[in-house]
Amino acid sequence: MTIKRIQLGLIHVAVAISLVPFNSTLNRVMIKELALSSLLVAALVSLPYLFSPIQIAIGAFSDKHPVFGYKRSAYILAGLLLCVGGLMAAPHIAYLILEDRLLGIALGVLVFGAWGMGYNLASVSYFSLATEVSGEKGRSRTIAVMFFMMIVGIILTSISLSQMLETYTPETLQGAFRMVGYVAFGLGILGLAGVEKRSTPSQTDQAETLSWGEIFKTLSSNKQVIRFFWYLLLLLTAILGQDILLEPYGAEAFGLSVQATTRITAIWGVFFLISLSLGAALERQVPKIVQARIGAYTGIAAFLLIVASSVVGSVWLFYTGVVLLGLATGLSTVSNLSLMLDMTTVGSVGLFIGAWGMASALARLTGNLLSGAIRESFIPLLQSSVGGYNVVFITEILILIVSLLILRGVDVQIFQKESESSLSYLERAAISNEG
Repeated sequence: MTIKRIQLGLIHVAVAISLVPFNSTLNRVMIKELALSSLLVAALVSLPYLFSPIQIAIGAFSDKHPVFGYKRSAYILAGLLLCVGGLMAAPHIAYLILEDRLLGIALGVLVFGAWGMGYNLASVSYFSLATEVSGEKGRSRTIAVMFFMMIVGIILTSISLSQMLETYTPETLQGAFRMVGYVAFGLGILGLAGVEKRSTPSQTDQAETLSWGEIFKTLSSNKQVIRFFWYLLLLLTAILGQDILLEPYGAEAFGLSVQATTRITAIWGVFFLISLSLGAALERQVPKIVQARIGAYTGIAAFLLIVASSVVGSVWLFYTGVVLLGLATGLSTVSNLSLMLDMTTVGSVGLFIGAWGMASALARLTGNLLSGAIRESFIPLLQSSVGGYNVVFITEILILIVSLLILRGVDVQIFQKESESSLSYLERAAISNEG
């Protein structure tokens, strides 16, 4: 099982590192060097999250339509190919937008959209595969291995990009993206080799599925589900909404080079990993809700330091804020993944995890678009590009405060009591459909 966990981790790494050049390098180049609208960049980079609702449909479709007896592998491979293809084409699209804006944006939607479709296709398939391969008792350990490997992969990719872009030119940027694409594809193929057992036709027959209305009624009937959904949405919007702005902010506020800003992701990743490990070790001693609160408060402190760094002109204060942001993200990840597992019920795990996954994807979409829109709106008002970024970070502090208020009402025990009636409805609906 250890080997299979590592293989699943390699697949997770392969998809995750295809995101790194977009979020840590290309966004900075497009906003700073190419002077493109941050709202346009945010819209293009957010396409994977805009397409996130298809994950539910893809998961259901792959359950019933295996390819050569494999329910997940072919879909993972197709998603990986789209991710790698979109990654390699993206730098060319960025420069095309400068030459022919309409054609560049049109092709950009196709290329970034292909990358986004691949991300959703692969991620829902390999998480389904991880669930099936691990079994109920081994899922937490499998997820821990996958996320640990993912963060290490992101750190190494960020460092490698920084080295490859020591001298920035369009050619070096395109070469760096191709290299990451080759590595991602190789890791994905290595991870896929023999990890899934071939199923027989009788094993893939599925009962009739519920309608969207029945699923929505099941979820919305539990007030704790709604409360936890909004908590996750707001928390992740604030924590992750800085993804596309932190590197260009370092360039604007402190004149950092492309190489230097690319290292920001590595710094964030190292302290994310430290916090992730610490949070997992303390899970039995420190309640999950308490860890979640500490994570949010640490995020508030991080954004305050980042704003203060430009005011006093201290790059070291900025890096301290980045360190705290990594710690905050790690603590939030550990506590909220644990809460997500608790906020599920036997027989409908996929239903609830799907809802939390939707909250995460929607948060990234909202965070990216909101950050880009606020920056674009406030730069002319304040007559300061750095001031526009600071308004974004202050907004994220306010969102974190609201998420903490909602978290006060989240109670796993109440969720479990309310879910009993929801499950009764779910079972009745399923019986009705089968009849």
